[in-house]
Amino acid sequence: MPDQLSSGSSDLDAAVLYELRDGAARITLNRPDRRNALSADIVNGLSQALDRANHDDAVRCLVLTGAGEGFCAGADLKNPPGKKRVDDDDSAPNVPFADVLTAMWDAPKPVIVAVNGAAYGGGLGLVAAGDIVITAEEAKFSFSEVRIGVIPAIISVLCLRKLGPHHGMRLFLTGDRFDGPEAVDLGLAHSAVPKSELCDAVDRQVAALRLAAPNAMAECKKLVREIPKLSVEEGFALTGEWSARMFRMQEAQEGMAAFREKRKPSWAVVDD
Repeated sequence: MPDQLSSGSSDLDAAVLYELRDGAARITLNRPDRRNALSADIVNGLSQALDRANHDDAVRCLVLTGAGEGFCAGADLKNPPGKKRVDDDDSAPNVPFADVLTAMWDAPKPVIVAVNGAAYGGGLGLVAAGDIVITAEEAKFSFSEVRIGVIPAIISVLCLRKLGPHHGMRLFLTGDRFDGPEAVDLGLAHSAVPKSELCDAVDRQVAALRLAAPNAMAECKKLVREIPKLSVEEGFALTGEWSARMFRMQEAQEGMAAFREKRKPSWAVVDD
């Protein structure tokens, strides 16, 4: 049974569900009646779930998806993040959405985003913050902000890193919808599968990550984030030191010993 996370509401009204299964923290946005729109409860619950997963050694990766037919419809205009409900606990301040995106981006563990349905506005920020994105072919995407007179300001910080200015300009200006395969072509997703196969595709990716060394995965995330910022000369200087440091670590010693001895390293988890 998944645990229920919320920001002041009862457990029966939990905005985010959390389940640890097969080494993956399965985090589910749980407002299907609102198409999992980004309310204060959703954002606060998601912040709790990310913090919990990142501090649990049993968690090898995170999986984020949505309950019901949609992934995330963007900001909840009736109860937006930052607006307190009358039953909210004043001792638990609302978390800015930018902090949640940063927590995903900087998480030391891989974050898989499983786009099960429509992802609009802020929902695309969650997509862009993921390390590995698998989408249903049928899912619909849109930077819909311009059609209500605003802009995709906060999410642009991450979305433009995936889209680049060329694609970002057209999509931000028009709010045009696109589907899963086009999200792959645009660089927002890695693969698109029929919705009926989404869970299996995610489980295969989780299984692959369970074979990788935890610290090495964390360092790979840093590598991908940092190296593009550097010149070629700076990159070679930094990575030379980085590589030498990694080879000296216990994980590397165990990995090389396991290779020589033709066995699985101690961190590898293989299902029977």
